[in-house]
Amino acid sequence: MDQVSLFYLVGLFDLWTGIRTIFISSAGAYIIASYIDGPFMPWIGFVFLMGHMSINHVYRQFAATPDKVDITGAQMVLVMKLTGFCWNVYDGRLPQHDLAEFQKERALPQLPSLLDFAGYVLFFPSLFAGPSFDFVDYQRWITTTMFEIPKGTDPQHAPRTRKQRKIPHSGTPAVLKALTGLVWIFLFLKFSAWYNTSFVLSPNYLIYSLPRRIWILGMLGFSTRMKYYGVWYLTEGACILSGLGYKGIDSKTGRAQWNRLENVNPWGIETAQNTRAYLENWNKNTNNWLRNYMYLRVTPKGKKPGFRASLATFTTSAFWHGFYPGYYLSFVLAAFLQTVAKNFRRYVRPFFLTFDGQRPTQYKVYYDILSFVTTQTAFCFTTAPFVLLSLHSSLLVWSRVYFYAVIGTAASMAFFASPAKQWLIRQLDARQEGAKLQRQQQQQLPQKAQKLLLQDQKIEDPILGGGLPSDPGKELDDAVREIKAEVGGMGKKGASVTVPPGQEMNAAVENKLGRKS
Repeated sequence: MDQVSLFYLVGLFDLWTGIRTIFISSAGAYIIASYIDGPFMPWIGFVFLMGHMSINHVYRQFAATPDKVDITGAQMVLVMKLTGFCWNVYDGRLPQHDLAEFQKERALPQLPSLLDFAGYVLFFPSLFAGPSFDFVDYQRWITTTMFEIPKGTDPQHAPRTRKQRKIPHSGTPAVLKALTGLVWIFLFLKFSAWYNTSFVLSPNYLIYSLPRRIWILGMLGFSTRMKYYGVWYLTEGACILSGLGYKGIDSKTGRAQWNRLENVNPWGIETAQNTRAYLENWNKNTNNWLRNYMYLRVTPKGKKPGFRASLATFTTSAFWHGFYPGYYLSFVLAAFLQTVAKNFRRYVRPFFLTFDGQRPTQYKVYYDILSFVTTQTAFCFTTAPFVLLSLHSSLLVWSRVYFYAVIGTAASMAFFASPAKQWLIRQLDARQEGAKLQRQQQQQLPQKAQKLLLQDQKIEDPILGGGLPSDPGKELDDAVREIKAEVGGMGKKGASVTVPPGQEMNAAVENKLGRKS
């Protein structure tokens, strides 16, 4: 694997500076993990790796050579792997009773050899575009313990292997994944010729009506996503072929699962009816990295993640992507979109469900259609700066569709900040009375009938991964509580501190953040 990676870096792309970049990051992380002890070790590694990558991001941005292959994409993947590596080494030095289950699974009690570490860093299938994974996955792969059959499994249901080879047959799923990736690449080449940044920035874009311009903007985003779909499917297929994509045996079908390193779900994105479904199906491994090695790590033991965790995660995600202004326009607007979507789901969606809030009414299909159209049109606007990158180009294209998502988001937030929200709450409370009556009627049903009814009512509620503050309004309230707690702590230590009432504190924080009360 190492020789293949070096061949592509030097022989194919002539990236001698890329080898230097990978060496500096990986050697620095290994030295930090080896010689620095204590709770600050992973944070020192994080600052070093992010700082090194930021230098390359800035250089790439000012070089302005998008047609030239550089190493920043591979370095972004490497940062995820190496920061996770530092945390895993740190966890391996802690007592087992201080670790969560995830930490126990990933902890490294002993520092790996330089050879194993180099193999992990230069693992070719995921070198340039991911997916990212922890060292323990690589270790279980090279020792083949990943492929051990769980105790109690019927040997007849075990995945087929060849002779003494422990890795199950992976050729078919790998080929299917690779072929799908090639189809996405082919579609990207066709669609990007029709829908590209040059067209939406040209005067010809203004010839069309507003609905057509929104459609073109959506197709620009779709054609851009095709590129990522194709690349990620190809790299995932390569990982499956190597065996690293193996995720055990499906308990229902008895077949081998190969989605350990799945990074994207195109169907889930393109048919998403809400922001959570849209974001949780995109760049899954980055979301996992942000959640496991930032969001949960900045949270003190025994406490729930709050404002600090969300702010640290948001900042990390933004810096990790780079410093183009377009990234930050997309991030900020997406955060407020999540707040609006959560309010609609909490205060409007229940009107399209039965009184108990479990089953859809006959009008739910109309809500779903409207949610799908709204989500897709909102995100085609929101993600445009992610493609356009520069502030001028982003604002120009937004102005050509009259800032419709910004206006819609602001209007929605104003609506839920008005007395209308309280009116919706009163209506929902009235519906709850009907739900209580229904529950009383259910209690009179035979036990078997109740069980079947509850099974029929069960609805999955997906959870969004890290990366963006899911509710800026809630984060503001969390910030107020945390500030008051800290000020109160200072008072206990003897400092003379006056804590303003909750409303005044809210107003002060809002004023600092530039938010109108």
